[in-house]
Order: sequence, then structure tokens, then C-alpha cells
Amino acid sequence: MALRRALHFVFKVGDRTKTATFYRDVLGMKILRHEEFEEGCKATCNGPYDGKWSKTMVGFGPEDDHFVAELTYNYGVGEYQLGNDFLGLTVQSSQAVSNAKRLGWPLTEVGEALYLTQAPGGYPFYLVDKEQPLRDPVQKVCLGVSDLHRSTHYWTTLLGMKVFEKNEEKKTVLMGFADTQCKLELHDNGGTVDHGTAFGRIAFSCPREQLPDLEDTMKKANQKILTPLVSLDTPGKATVEVVILADPDGHEICFVGDEAFRQLSMVDPEGNELLDKAMAEDKSDEWFAKHKRQKAAA
Repeated sequence: MALRRALHFVFKVGDRTKTATFYRDVLGMKILRHEEFEEGCKATCNGPYDGKWSKTMVGFGPEDDHFVAELTYNYGVGEYQLGNDFLGLTVQSSQAVSNAKRLGWPLTEVGEALYLTQAPGGYPFYLVDKEQPLRDPVQKVCLGVSDLHRSTHYWTTLLGMKVFEKNEEKKTVLMGFADTQCKLELHDNGGTVDHGTAFGRIAFSCPREQLPDLEDTMKKANQKILTPLVSLDTPGKATVEVVILADPDGHEICFVGDEAFRQLSMVDPEGNELLDKAMAEDKSDEWFAKHKRQKAAA
């Protein structure tokens, strides 16, 4: 399973401009690529919406060796309801802390050299006030679960993750495919997991040849498969194959064939410019204001 890699987490965003400010100016991430789509994704990458949308990949470096964020923006949807499923993404960067203080971005000190902040839309981010590591500053993603033992079994036995740390007091398990990658932390919520409408998706890659076996493993274990093996096209870029799963609490999990994904995920030097252009050309806020209407709240 060492060949499997943690890639990104998908966030639905209602305010693309404020979101870009947070990731670029507060966290200090770079725009890796930006793509516009006229209709919904076959694998519901943008959620259960079939209209125009955009995808922006942001991170501290290329997805080959960094865990990044995928920001999906559905034109016409202004906000999403948060649940208790996504509990935070942790970044180690004293620069991000100083950026937040300089820009007046709200920070709450929640531990020694540890701050809690929020991305637009209310998504929690934890900032560790220490120098950025030479490798990826993104340390872990935390997801809420209703039965820690059951979820640990799913992620380790069925998906092949290794447990790095257990904390009985905090009711958490830290795991991953390799110690050098961003980790996944599961936290027992002590009750039902609510995904709201803001629910995200965590993505991993594996060798293409493993995808049919992975799907078969889930079928034999009577686990949910949201999207059976399918090919996804991006105009002018590599076609990738994916399988979308759901864990026992309904967290969406994407596995993509690694070989083609490495081609698709190459950094586009024009990504920043493309995002700025798309935001400048997006007149949806003005249209809604002119017609005295509000964007949809999902």
C-alpha cells in the first residue's frame, strides 16, 4: 500500500474571492491550476449540481508530493450548510500565523503554538506556529466518525492504511499510507455524523491496476460504492479513471489511477492568472443584487 498517496480534500466554496484571499494571502499557498466546466462532473466532484462550476487546486507545492485543497465553486450557489463531518485541516507554518495577524484574519489560540482559524464558509483550519517543514506543511485532515473502531477497521483493513497513533482520551486515531504523507485523523463524535450540504471528499491515488481490485474488495465487504470505475475527461488534459467510495459514516473517498493523475495534476503556470480572470468575469453577484435576489443556499 506504500504506492498509495494522499492527494487532496475537496471543499465547496460559496465566495471564491474571499476563499482565494485565505489560501493565497493567509496560508501562503499557490494556485496550482484552475479549470472551468460548463456542466456537472460525472463523478459529482462539484457535488450534486449539474450547472456551470470551477475547480481550483491550491497547495504549498505540486500534488506529486504535497497534499492540496480542491476548491469547487458552483455558479449561483452562495453558501453551504456545515455538518460535523470535517473537523479540520492542520498546517504547520509560523508564516501563516503572522500573515493572519497582519491581515486581521481571526485567530483563536487553542493550545501551545496552536491557533484555530476558519476558511470562508466556516471550514476549520489549525495553524501550528512553527517554521514550515522542508516537506509539505499540511500535516493532517481530521474527520468525525460515529464508531471509531468500525471506521479504523474500514480504513486499515479494507483500504490499507497504517495506524500511527491512538489517543483513547481524545478518542482519535491517526493513520496514513506513509509517514511522509499528510495523515488522516479520525475523531469519535460520539453520535451521528452530519454532512450538511458542505460535505467534502478526500482523494488518494493508487496504481491504475489496483482500481478494479479495490472496487471488488468493497463489493465483497458490502461497502458502499458511490461511483463505480469511470473515466473523467478534462479538455486538453489527461483522462483519469476513478472509483468513488463512502466509508461507514458516508465520508466520500476518491481513488484515482496514479499514472494519468500525475499528468493531469501538473502545475499550470497560468493557474493564478486563470483564477483571477474567472473571478473578474463572474458577474453573478452583481446579477443577483440587480434583481434583488440572493444566491441559493444549498
